[in-house]
Amino acid sequence: MFGPFERMVAGRYLRARKGERFVSIIAIFSLVGIALGVATLIVVTSVMSGFQAELVSRILGVNGHITVEAYAGQKVTDYQPVVDKIRSLPDVASATPVLDGQALLSKEGGGSRGGLVRGIALGDLRALRPISDHIVIGSLDDFTGDDAIVVGVGLATTYRLQIGAPLTVISPEGAATAFGTIPRVRAYKVVAVFDAGLSDYNNSVVFLPLPAAQVFFQKTNAITGIEIRLHDPDKVNTVGRDLLPLMKDRPVYARDWRHANDTIIGVLQVQKDTMFIVLGMIVLVAAFNVVSSLIMLVKDKRADIAVLRTIGASSSSVMRIFLMCGAFVGVSGTVIGTIIGVLFCWNIHGVQHFVERMTGGRVFDASVFMLSELPNAIDWGDVARVVALGLILSLLATLYPSWRAARTDPVEALRHE
Repeated sequence: MFGPFERMVAGRYLRARKGERFVSIIAIFSLVGIALGVATLIVVTSVMSGFQAELVSRILGVNGHITVEAYAGQKVTDYQPVVDKIRSLPDVASATPVLDGQALLSKEGGGSRGGLVRGIALGDLRALRPISDHIVIGSLDDFTGDDAIVVGVGLATTYRLQIGAPLTVISPEGAATAFGTIPRVRAYKVVAVFDAGLSDYNNSVVFLPLPAAQVFFQKTNAITGIEIRLHDPDKVNTVGRDLLPLMKDRPVYARDWRHANDTIIGVLQVQKDTMFIVLGMIVLVAAFNVVSSLIMLVKDKRADIAVLRTIGASSSSVMRIFLMCGAFVGVSGTVIGTIIGVLFCWNIHGVQHFVERMTGGRVFDASVFMLSELPNAIDWGDVARVVALGLILSLLATLYPSWRAARTDPVEALRHE
């Protein structure tokens, strides 16, 4: 497409000579603008992808990939054979029977709040790494008997709960009497405090031993759901089909992590797309700089264009020369920006620590964001989108100036020299 003649002339035009420095400086600024725009887009999209992956990872860590739940007011009896069959499926990593119930959590003199009481076996709670690996105080060894309870750090801080402190659990589903329904009330002893890394979980979820929860909610030898974790979260559809015959004739329904958290994931995706559009304007502004620099170059080279046309160069040849000049700026800026953006993402934690040492502050307050370091996950699909955006905008910016150069009348150009 581009012959040796066009490449030679374009190369001469890109090398600034005395008296042509100004046009060359504008081209350099255009290149830098495109590089910075592309690098910024890659860094921001990677950080947003990191936030999304981190949040989804934490949610999946405590909630599982597929949840089999009983319909409201229903329970699942004779559940152990079903749990064993689910665990035997090839894509299933674990299946945890749980008994969930809404209750009022209260401390004498400390107010009350609604929360989720989850009954779970000790072995299953130990296998729940986001909880068992993040015990702040206390020990799961004491998670036995009928009066033990494990609470989140948010609830413990609000109610000033220490190990051994009583926490009263009140269930709205009580016994019917002549005077109305009397709610069930039971005080439990705090044996451990966890930090799951999610404020909602830390503030409103407590764990009881499964037998104790079955007694409190009056669901003897029954559960309300099964938390299923997979080796690969993307195989929820396959496992869901395998679950259908196992759940037949039972009052349950299944939902996967995508539908359970579609609002949060959707908001993060909208934010990511919005940031891509907004920051893409930087590349667009840099592309306009390419237009202005090429127009100035064409105006500066009118006499050269006329000479080229008189010695036999076609208008398409002239157009290709200036297309190459603009493409060099756009492609070089995009490549340089991609390299800078990827290198920045690979070393983002080092950059964060350098900024913190220089400023004496913290980029992220762990108590607010629950993150001590900037999360980042380079999505090569997003990188490809950014590169495509940079190349397309910069190449489109070269079309009009190149077309104007090709339309230059050699007679008129030489007449004014």
